[in-house]
Amino acid sequence: MEMHESIVFDEPVAISDYEIERGKPMPSRNHSLIQVRLTVLLDAFADNFTILSEADLDFKPKGATPDLCIYPKMHVDFSDDDVIKMQEPPITAIEILSPRQALEDVISKARKIYFPNQVKSVWIVLPSLRSIALLHDAKSDPQFFTSADKISDPATGIQLHIGEVFRT
Repeated sequence: MEMHESIVFDEPVAISDYEIERGKPMPSRNHSLIQVRLTVLLDAFADNFTILSEADLDFKPKGATPDLCIYPKMHVDFSDDDVIKMQEPPITAIEILSPRQALEDVISKARKIYFPNQVKSVWIVLPSLRSIALLHDAKSDPQFFTSADKISDPATGIQLHIGEVFRT
């Protein structure tokens, strides 16, 4: 039996407390910047929607914590008790791919967790490709939007210029 030397491209990376607590990879600088930009851009739709960041969704068979959620406009009274786990699904869940996150894992999350729990659309943001994949349901192919495009989500009617998300 002949032995071949294997090539190791990356050293093993320790899993951080963040990743253990949230069950997803640690976000990066680009991830963080995109999350802020999307939040600011989506705030233009605040008359009709409430945007939540890192909301803990109480879904079956397991919960989820998307980077951003788009909900119908909600009135929040800060003197009331806070909500730890959101019981109602958002209209849209937005996931920003982290450098150590597999695209297949995020697509599977959309198909097996978000859509069965009544989320109407999922945006998967691909920073290194400067694009966003829009999924409408568990069965259809995603629509891809690049920096030159305007994303148009029929679930909310929201339209954004992708170039604004990835501007330098």
